[in-house]
Amino acid sequence: MRIVIMAGGAGIRFWPASRKKRPKQFLNISGPQPMLLETIERVKPLAGDEDILVVLGREHLAEAQKLLPERKVHLLAEPRSRNTAPCIGLAAVYASVLKWEDPLAFLPADHFIARPAVFLESLKRAAEAAATGAIVTLGIVPTWPAVGYGYIQKTDEYHNSPGREIFQVKRFIEKPDLPRAQEYIRSPDFFWNAGIFIATPATILNAMEDCLPALFKELKKLVASIGSGAFEKTLMEFYQKIPSISFDYGVMERTNLPVFVLPCDCGWSDVGSWASLYALKASQYDAHRNLLEGQVVVIDSRNNYIANQSDRLVACLGLEHCLIVDTPESLLVMDLDRTQEIRKIIEQIEKIGKEDKL
Repeated sequence: MRIVIMAGGAGIRFWPASRKKRPKQFLNISGPQPMLLETIERVKPLAGDEDILVVLGREHLAEAQKLLPERKVHLLAEPRSRNTAPCIGLAAVYASVLKWEDPLAFLPADHFIARPAVFLESLKRAAEAAATGAIVTLGIVPTWPAVGYGYIQKTDEYHNSPGREIFQVKRFIEKPDLPRAQEYIRSPDFFWNAGIFIATPATILNAMEDCLPALFKELKKLVASIGSGAFEKTLMEFYQKIPSISFDYGVMERTNLPVFVLPCDCGWSDVGSWASLYALKASQYDAHRNLLEGQVVVIDSRNNYIANQSDRLVACLGLEHCLIVDTPESLLVMDLDRTQEIRKIIEQIEKIGKEDKL
């Protein structure tokens, strides 16, 4: 098995700690190491550095090189973001040129896994099924009626791996409303879609040829230039021509190839907002459910997340359900229950011409 780590994205949901020049995947968000490095270290039992490919934005290449000095991890830089289908297609083409024929596990760089041994075992089992020409996705066993995730519904039909609990996918479901999410978690047939896929390079490219023929045609043009001085120019031309499309929508929902889901209860979180990070760090709360980081003084306050990343002292009195993030460049104060709306703040900052703060 080889590993492809998808490390693109601007990480705006963790502004102001996350900036365009140094997004979430390069920060110590959920542990003592940057999330990209945590992801690489997590898969060490399955793949050495030379068997790992990181796909990231060109603007973050220098940051990745600084994070991974003298390591043999392959770095592949996209000149612009075009969602996950081009990213996965590019990685499959690149892997083919490297003569990687084994299944690839496509993993986001910025997820948290509480039980890594369970996660790695799931990847190994998924790779066995993927070696037969299927596309396998991990279905995260849901623990609450999340409305911010897509869902996967399984059938009762097994992949022919006795006892391995790998099921055919019945359908992929967009983010539901709360009543529907509550219905889903009462059934054993529904899972969260974590955006984790396992398939061989050949299977990925066969699926793209069938489902996204225009994208596949452009991908084929890249092959001859990979490893040559013309690659950067050819890659830029490729990204100028192709549309932005997700792998879920472009391939997984359309392909005629076998698609399976492997249920996985590994303590997964996409760490998708400040509120989810607050929940993830529950063991660090004080007696009043405050999560305090840096120089912070609180009085008569509860259920707050206060992250002080500046040299200043932050003092609070009488606050409830607040998020305060203080950095040397910017200060964010908002309702902790509304952190999913942080994009509104980003849009307003852009509107007033303060993009340098993003």
